[in-house]
Amino acid sequence: MSTIFTKIINHEIPCYKVAEDENFLAFLDINPNARGHTLCIPKQEVDDVLDLDVDSYKALMLFSRKVAKSMKNVIECEKIAISIIGLEVPHVHVHLIPINEMRDANFSNKINLSKDDFSDTAKLISNSFSSI
Repeated sequence: MSTIFTKIINHEIPCYKVAEDENFLAFLDINPNARGHTLCIPKQEVDDVLDLDVDSYKALMLFSRKVAKSMKNVIECEKIAISIIGLEVPHVHVHLIPINEMRDANFSNKINLSKDDFSDTAKLISNSFSSI
């Protein structure tokens, strides 16, 4: 059975896409810790990050780094936190979270954003990604 992320990849479920290449997709988390909270996923459905082959793992990290740099260019924050937990959805995903304090990376802290906030943020990050 396909994960929710595979359904996003297959355009069965919409997302606020910020970046994409032939192997990876980055989109805004719809239940974010902060404005710009982004998920980077491989298009190949793999449950555990440690099950990715070494080349795919490296490529995912490089893709995530480029997305994080794009975020840092347009989201006011101290740093971009990087987290791989993998319990919520059985599909590898890297969380990129703009933070100013440690507590900003706490997954029990959530914010509400409007559709316009999501769209505007996705567009800002996407434009930044395209220019890197």
